[in-house]
Order: sequence, then C-alpha cells, then structure tokens
Amino acid sequence: MSSPPVTHDPRIKALPSAEIRKRFLEFFEERGHAVVPSASLVPAGDQTLLFTNSGMVQFKDVLTGVEKRSYTRAVDYQRVLRVAGKHNDFEEVGRTTRHNTFFEMLGNWSFGDYFKREAIQYAWDFLTKDLGIPAERLAATTYTYDDVAWNIWRDEIGLTPDRMAKWGNVDAGDESNFWRMAETGPCGPCSEIHFDRGAHLSEGPQCVPDHSENCPRWLEIWNLVFMEFDQRPDGRVPLPFTSVDTGMSLERLASVLQQVPSNFDIDIFVPIHERMRSLLGHDPDDFEAERFSYQVIADHARAVTFLIADGVLPSNEGRGYVLRRILRRAVRHGRLLGRREPFLVELAEVVISIMADAYPHLLERRDDVLAAIAREEGQFARTLDAGTRLLEEALAGLAISERVIGQRPESVPADAPVLDGAIAFKLNDTFGFPYDLTVELAAEYGVRVDRAGYEAALEEQRQRSRSGKKAELSKHAGDAALYGAIQARAGDTEFLGYQTTTAQGRVVAIIRDGMEYDELTGQGAAEVVLDRTPFYAEGGGQIGDRGELREAGGGSSLFAVEDTQKPLGGLIVHRGTLHGRLRVGETVDAVVDAERRAHTMRNHTGTHLLHRALRNVVGESARQAGSLVTPDYLRFDFPFDRGLKPDEVRAIETEVRRIIRDDRAVTASQMSMQEAIDAGADAFFDEKYGETVRTIRVEGYSHELCGGTHCRASGQIGSFVITGERSIGSGMRRIEALTGAGADAWLDARVSTLDEATELAGAQTPEVLPDRIRALQDELRETKRRLKAGGGAALPKSGELAAAAAEVAPGVRLVSFAGPYESIDALKGAAKDLRGVLGSGVIALGLDADEPQIFVTVSDDLVGRGISAGALVQKAVAAIDGKGGGRPEMAQGKGSRREGLEDALELIRTATVELDGNPR
Repeated sequence: MSSPPVTHDPRIKALPSAEIRKRFLEFFEERGHAVVPSASLVPAGDQTLLFTNSGMVQFKDVLTGVEKRSYTRAVDYQRVLRVAGKHNDFEEVGRTTRHNTFFEMLGNWSFGDYFKREAIQYAWDFLTKDLGIPAERLAATTYTYDDVAWNIWRDEIGLTPDRMAKWGNVDAGDESNFWRMAETGPCGPCSEIHFDRGAHLSEGPQCVPDHSENCPRWLEIWNLVFMEFDQRPDGRVPLPFTSVDTGMSLERLASVLQQVPSNFDIDIFVPIHERMRSLLGHDPDDFEAERFSYQVIADHARAVTFLIADGVLPSNEGRGYVLRRILRRAVRHGRLLGRREPFLVELAEVVISIMADAYPHLLERRDDVLAAIAREEGQFARTLDAGTRLLEEALAGLAISERVIGQRPESVPADAPVLDGAIAFKLNDTFGFPYDLTVELAAEYGVRVDRAGYEAALEEQRQRSRSGKKAELSKHAGDAALYGAIQARAGDTEFLGYQTTTAQGRVVAIIRDGMEYDELTGQGAAEVVLDRTPFYAEGGGQIGDRGELREAGGGSSLFAVEDTQKPLGGLIVHRGTLHGRLRVGETVDAVVDAERRAHTMRNHTGTHLLHRALRNVVGESARQAGSLVTPDYLRFDFPFDRGLKPDEVRAIETEVRRIIRDDRAVTASQMSMQEAIDAGADAFFDEKYGETVRTIRVEGYSHELCGGTHCRASGQIGSFVITGERSIGSGMRRIEALTGAGADAWLDARVSTLDEATELAGAQTPEVLPDRIRALQDELRETKRRLKAGGGAALPKSGELAAAAAEVAPGVRLVSFAGPYESIDALKGAAKDLRGVLGSGVIALGLDADEPQIFVTVSDDLVGRGISAGALVQKAVAAIDGKGGGRPEMAQGKGSRREGLEDALELIRTATVELDGNPR
C-alpha cells in the first residue's frame, strides 16, 4: 500500500511536533487557560471506560458539575488510546493514513465560561494566524440543528457555503457532528474543522467534508464539542452549565504542517520506521512495499510503551488483555516482514527517546517498560510458530485463495470457506492467540472463522471446569471455575475478623496443584477454605492476614497461613504450607497473627487520617487513587500535579499526630450505599460496592467506605511519620509513611544519623551542624579556586569532597566539583571512590578541559525519590553546548564550551531540587 501524493504549499511552514505542542499550549495560556498535565491512559475511578479515549475523560466530573477546580479554562495535550468501546480504531490502524490506536489529543476547555463563538474564533485564529494555514484550505461542518455554530462560521469567520456542511440527527441514529465519550456521560453537538489536502485527491461529487472521512481529499483535524447534555440510560438531560471540549490530533495536524501524506510520515514516526528498517536491512522501496506492516508496528510500539508506562501489564483480562492483543499483533507483523528475533524493545527505546520530553514518566518507567515488553515478546515468540503452523495446516484443507496481506475480515465474502471454531478455540487456549488475531490471519487467505463454534468450545470448557474437581490454579487470581464450584457447594465464607482474631471453623475444601482433596497429609503448599474464619482476605489496599490453622481445642499446628485472598465473591481462601494431616469436614482453630494484624490496623487507620489531613492541607482534589496497607508501612497514591512542599508535609504530619493524641473513637457501621452517601462518607478509586456497605468514622474527623480492619481509637496508632513523597507518573503522587513502633524506629535512626553526622563534621552539637557544613563548603570552594589557579594542582580527596557536600533538599546531599582530571576514566574512578565515602547523595563531577565533560551518579534511594542522573545531565549539557544522557543512576555528557562548566554544575544543583518531590 502507498500513501497518496501531497502537493507542496509554500505558504505552510513546517513545524516539528514538539513545537506544535508548545505553541498550542502557549496560544491558549495567553488567553487565560490553565495548563493541565496529561492524565494516565488508565481512567481513575471511571468504570465506564477501559482507557482514556479523549481529552475530556479527566474533566468528566468537572463538565457535569460534580467536581470544582480552581480554573474555568484549561488547555492540555492528552495521551489517548482508542482500542475498545465506542471509539475503537484498532482495525483501522495501518490500513488508513489517518488512524492510530495511540495518539496525542490537543484540547482547550471551557467549564461554564466561554461557549461557541469564542471556541470557533480561537480555533480559527490558532490555525490561520498562529500556524499560518491558508484559510481557503479549511472547511467546517456543524450539527444539522445547530444554527448558532453555522451562523458564526458563515457570518463572523466568513466561510463560504461551498466550504460548509451540516450533518447528523442523533435522535434518528445518525451521530455525525454529535459527540459523546461513551454510552453515558457529557455530550453535545460539535463542529469539525477539515483540511483540504488537494482537489487531485477528490473522488467525485460525493467527496465533501463529513464525519465518515471516506474521501482522501478532506482531513478532519479539529473537533469543537459544545457540551450541553448529560447522556443517561433513560435519555439526555441538560448539564448544569454549558462547556466547550475541543480535541485535535497532534499527529494529523503535524501531517498538515509537515506536508506529508499520512500520520505515519511525521517526525515522531519516522525514527521508529528507520529503526525497524535497520533491523530488517530494508531500503526505502522495501518500506513502501511493506508500508501496512510498518505502520501497524510503529503505531503499536507507541501504544505498548505508553500503556506499560501507565501501569498496565499483559494479562488475559481487561486492560492487560488489550495490551497483549496490541503487542502480539505487532510481533505478528514483524514476522510478516521477516523479523523472527525480538524487536519491540528496541522500538520502545526509540519511542521513549522521542516522547520523554513531553512525557517524563516514560524515562522514570523505562526499565519496567522494556522488561515487560521483553518478557511478553519472548513468551509469544515461543508459541507463535507452533500456533501459526497449526492454523496453516487447518487452512490447507480448505479451498483458500491467494494470500492478501492486510485484507480486512469484513471484506471476506459470506460464501467463503469457514475455519472450524474449535480450531480457533485451540489456538486461543493452547497458544494464546486472541480470537481476533485468528480472524485476521484467516482473512488474509480469504477464510471466515466460525464464531459460534468458537463460543461453543469455550463454553464447553467452562462447563467441564465447573463439574469436575480438576482445574489449573492460577498463581495470582485463581481459577474461577474451581472456586466457583466450591462456592456453589459451600457458600460464602463467614468473616469473623472484625470481632476476633481466633475462631473455630470447619474445613470445606483443600486444594493443591489445581485439584481438590478430601484429605491431605504431609508437607507442601496448599489452600484451605473454611466455612467461617477470622482471617482478613486482601482487599481495599490492605494485605491478607497470616497465622495458623491448629487442631481444635488448642492442639498442634496443621497449616501455616501465609496469605489470605478472596478470589471469588465472598469465598475466603487461606494459602500457605501444610505440615500435618487435614481433612474436609473437620473443625480447626483458626488463629490470626494478632501482633501482625495490630500493626496492619495501625497503618490502615493511619491511612484514613493521612487521607483527610492531605485533603485539608492541599485541597479536596487530592483524592485517594490507590493504597497499600501492610504491617510494615503504608502507601497512599493521589492525583496532584506537583510535589508536596516541605511545609505541607509538616502540616500533614502535625495534623495526623494531633488526631492521634486526641485518641478519638474509631467506629464501624453497616448501612446502605445511599445512606452512606447521604451521611457524607467518602468512596474512592476502583472499589466495587454492594447495596450494603461498611463505613469507618474517626470521630469528628473522617468518614470513609472501607472493609478493612481498624484500631478502636486513634490513640492506638501511637506515632506517625511520612518517610517519602514522590511522583509515580504524570499527575500522580505517592506518599509512604510509618505508624507505631515502625515510626518510632525510623525517627530513632534519623536521630542517630544526625548525631553521627555531627561527630563526623566536627560540630559540637546538632544545632551548630549547619554552620559547620557551611564552613566546610567555604573551604571546598577555596580549594577549588586554588586548584583552578594552580592549573593542575592536586585534586581534592574523596573525604574532602564528601565533607563539603551540600544538602540542597531535605535528605538530599550534593557534591559538585570541576577539575583538571587526567581523563574521563580518572574522573569516573574518583566518583566511585567518592560514592564509597559519601553514601546517599548526588555526585556531579566535571572534567575541566577544552572539551568539557560531566559525569553524574545518583544513589539508589534518591533514584527512588525521582532524582534521575540522566535528567540532570540533560539539563546541564546546555551550558557547555553539548549532549548527554544515561540511566537514572548514572549518566554523562560532553560539550565544547569550557567556560560553561561551572554553570552546568549549578544547573545540576537547581534540577536536583526540582526533581526531588520533597520526601523526608
């Protein structure tokens, strides 16, 4: 396949994608719009969506009036994925010039502020004045019954009727020029702006700007949505106020400005193609001949990289399944191009290098992304060959046509040969082929797949699993059929753990290696289900209890419970090690590790206090997005666009400690969901709640829906300290904290460290330590000055440099020094020696030479706090007119401007402070 030709227009100035992003933000920021960071591809707390499929997802509650923000105008560039649900471009990718699964949405927003007139004028001005696109190459469409928008385009913008069109009648089933995110939610009429790519691409009189995009002449570049309604299951109702939601594909706009024939030819795609070409040894002609597969691979490499960076991992369900489909489709197209070795990791590195400036979390998650891709690609490569052979053998028995790469399944005739659905099921069950991949492969041979036969084989397997006692146990989630059979027979487990940590229960199931046993003897891993238990199963962020199952009446231990899970409904499963004989039907004493439970309860109640204190200090928008409660520590994730300031961290700690000292009552209540909402209880992130819910109230302070175990009073928490606060992605932060004895031990260790530092620095008391450090820094600066003046005098020793380390942020020490080292290897050796003396900290050494060099290392604990050596070097090399980069723990750069070396080190100091999220 080849892209349509483009007629060059000298009036259009080519701009790189990064510059387009920048100019878009600046244009709207100058017009009073707050710049908002891109949200994750995983929608926070929105059960109606698998992925963020438009820019409006993070503003959904704002548009409906549920959420209030400090601004009424916003601008952003949002990473978007369209592979599921109402907006699904998965099948279009590679086959058209304009569709991508992953792309960037440029958007401007008005929340009850301006409306149609300003939105249209802003869009027109940005395109024609700021970017310089000739006005006569633009056209607009409006909703059939939106006379206001039509009149603005005609009377105020000055479009002529030949460049305007009306489309859509949503009530009659035609949703052209009427936009909504999903089946429910904010919606409204829209006005689309189209770019005329040239009359030579026209396919006749039917070639006009429209929503279907069937004509290659017209390219829709910007959609202006006028949010007026809230789509509900029973109809549309007016929103509390009108809003504007616009979306423009950066990739499409770049194709216009760079005057290339498709999205896949713009500057942020070309390096991916070039890397794939180099791996394959292809020349440009080969690329054009295989463009379909190249485009699929490039698109999917971007999607996979961003999905994993946003925390999605390959799996067999939900978001993980979609990721697996995308990745495996890319691998399959690599095979079609002749690449049998893994290649996606190398393409992901290219994606990260291109996109990291706009999305810094890609660098933070780089190692995780590459490792996950390598694992999944390797696993699939081992099974792909066998599965493909099976499919081709099955197809060989059919009257197949000549293979057509990229042929769409819907183009296969109804009377074409049909592949047995049982074979499609075997491919899925045995080789991990998603059903749609089998359909796509078969379509290239002109063959249809028997979907009904596939579904029948799938259901037959489910029935076998339910009726038998043999089923394979998953390491993580368990097999639903096996647990379902147990639950159907024995019912839900009665949980007694809110009242006690010891209770008697009857054994209703024993499981080992995917099989149920009536009796089990000896050592080894197993699972036990009781009819009633005091063991808390992991849920709501709290990990499961540990303990023992003993002979009834205080006898010897039979089973060590190492984890407790609830894999299906109300069924509680005890996982651990058997070291005796256990029989179904016998009664045992279930004994929870009470001390461990008490530590966990302190951390869980402490999490509730932290949550409320955080919102009191920085605002209600800092809502819980995830948590982990263990006996050893607690972790709390929340959306926020910056690191907490030191005084904010202190204020949160002070407030939590005050509530602990107050020893306020902590009470649990059962009520209906509506009663809980009416009582003001908070419910957060992706928890699934039933009609009856449990709430935890800290007297006069906080009230949340929660099924976890808690202290009876806040005073039982004992102590509280925040040990870290950092970014975990764009717009998301994480706090880690300790309570009780753990907090006391951490504070004791800090005091000991302070005492040791005081002694090593030669200060008489900790109170004068800062003055002593400043004096040592002055000595170091003088030493540097003398060295520079001496032209090669002895360099300072590691101990001297370490002693002069500056604390540039709480808990962050920085050593920066430039000197005439013999070579970069000698400088690296000095850095290694210095690390052994300094311990935790940032080391930035400069080679003072005609071609200056910078070498930076960051200790592991500070890397965990968000400080990256690679990012520091990238900031610094500008001062020496150089280039550089590396890993979070180690990086270097080289330049040509010797006199800028000290400025480079100062940039490192500033950047270190900026990167650190102010952890304690």
